[in-house]
Amino acid sequence: MEWIVNKEDELEAIALELLEKYPAQRLFTISGNMGSGKTTFIKYLCKTLGIVDQVSSPTFSLINEYESKDLLKVYHFDFYRIRNLDEAYDIGYEEYFYSGNYCFIEWPEAIQELVPRNALGLKIELKNGIRQIIL
Repeated sequence: MEWIVNKEDELEAIALELLEKYPAQRLFTISGNMGSGKTTFIKYLCKTLGIVDQVSSPTFSLINEYESKDLLKVYHFDFYRIRNLDEAYDIGYEEYFYSGNYCFIEWPEAIQELVPRNALGLKIELKNGIRQIIL
């Protein structure tokens, strides 16, 4: 499955389609080059889930926690700056990944051996100003 994104506002419909197609899925990995739109897409996923908090990249903290009006929790990870797997262990990644809450993981390649096999992997490619989201 793949989507072509010509304008950012198309991401909202894609986020809705993805979440409706996989209603029981809670763990998503989002790969792509720097500037491809990983965090932007996560913002739309969170918006679709009713998150009221401001969504931003947790580049330095590794994880941001968001909450909806209905107290739904979403965990947003960014492992771009991780130096070793001990940092993932230190933040207690297992508690988040296996919590049953939504987890969106940017740069999963950095912790690939820790990512559960049931995670749904997405890749975002940016070519000539056009984004392609590949499932």
